[in-house]
Amino acid sequence: MKILRIGGKNLASLADEFSVDFESQPLASSGLFAISGPTGAGKSTLLDALCLALYDATPRLLTATGKTPDTGDHISSQDPRTLLRRGAAEGYAEVDFVGNDGTPYRARWNVRRARTKAAGALQPTSMSLHKLPELHPIGGTKTEVKAEIERRIGLSFGQFTRAVLLAQNEFATFLKAADDERGTLLETLTGSAIYSEISMRAHERAKLEAQALQRLLGRLADQRPLDTDARAETEAQSVAAEAALAAVDQRKAVLEAELRWHQQAARLAAGVEQARASVGGCAADLEAAAPRRARLEELEAVQEARPLDDAVTRIAAERSATQSAIEHGLREADGARAAQEQATASSTTAGEALAAAEGGAAGGCAAAGPGQSARCPYRCHAGRLAPARRHARHGGAVRCRCAGVAASEAGCGRATGKRAGGRSGVAGRPPGLGGAGAGLAALGCAVPAIRPGGGAGGQAVAVAAQCAADQC
Repeated sequence: MKILRIGGKNLASLADEFSVDFESQPLASSGLFAISGPTGAGKSTLLDALCLALYDATPRLLTATGKTPDTGDHISSQDPRTLLRRGAAEGYAEVDFVGNDGTPYRARWNVRRARTKAAGALQPTSMSLHKLPELHPIGGTKTEVKAEIERRIGLSFGQFTRAVLLAQNEFATFLKAADDERGTLLETLTGSAIYSEISMRAHERAKLEAQALQRLLGRLADQRPLDTDARAETEAQSVAAEAALAAVDQRKAVLEAELRWHQQAARLAAGVEQARASVGGCAADLEAAAPRRARLEELEAVQEARPLDDAVTRIAAERSATQSAIEHGLREADGARAAQEQATASSTTAGEALAAAEGGAAGGCAAAGPGQSARCPYRCHAGRLAPARRHARHGGAVRCRCAGVAASEAGCGRATGKRAGGRSGVAGRPPGLGGAGAGLAALGCAVPAIRPGGGAGGQAVAVAAQCAADQC
């Protein structure tokens, strides 16, 4: 790592804010420089600020003892908060450096008193780490920040104070120490004491291994070799043991094969029993499904007759519709027959009424006497008729019922036709009156068309009576 700047505020003998920029001239171009000044000028305080910003500790406080009086209570002399200048409410130490990853960082250590007043009690310190130049924060808690700083520097506090920063009191001790003491001090400063410990442990391990070797050699010397006969007997026993072992292995292989066969037979027997149980269950299911199967066969057998069944159903429906139509037609025919019978009865009644009316009209006309002027019932176009002579002009064979003279059938027919039927020619039968209508037309009465079945008998009688009254 490389230190770029050291700054702070209200630390020990340095009041207010201070900063030492190693990137500015003349320090930037100086390979070696000294920090000098009288006692209390703040030389060690710069180094304290460097350590506080990076590790929350400083070497010269590690050997301090006792308590330091403070507002309200005493604190340990090794507490880094004792470096806050007396009478100051807050202070900080700040270091800009380049980490082992080549990235610049800014580490900051803060200390303050309660309510930011000089008389307040000291509060816990805080640390922060930011990436330059964007001041991106790294780490959250104080422990996390210290771990991040050590990871980017690559040295712990003990290693940093031995490899980078040598405390002033330890440097003086190093200069004044004897050769053996100086070697011990160098081991302490450089951290090489661990290698001495490794060397001692290796020596002890070698000593233990040498002792174990001596014990093994002693045991080997105590074991004498066998004579020829004993050796031959031992070898024979070894051969026999090996043969027995081979036989045992062979027997073991045979037994293992038999065991596997029996295990396989047991599995197959279990499978057979399971298959039998399954067959029994299937047979029961088959028997239970027999009715459904029979029903299915019946359904399949009648599938070919399904179109015929549909045709029978359709014909039955058509027959029912036709029967309903026939019954409706019969009901209409019965109604028409009844209407016809009613019309016949009405026609008969009207004929009788007409006959009666004609009889009364003839009597009235006769009362007029011959030679009197009377209106002809045939309504000849000549108007009011003379007694026999004017009728004789028509040259007809019909005699006038009123005067008893001959009248022209052609002339009177046209007159009565226009009066009765509304058209030229021989008078026709007015519709809806039957015989009564013919009789009224013969009288020359204008009879309106009467709807069949609409009470024609009564209307005919009324018309006949009115006609008789008008003509006679």
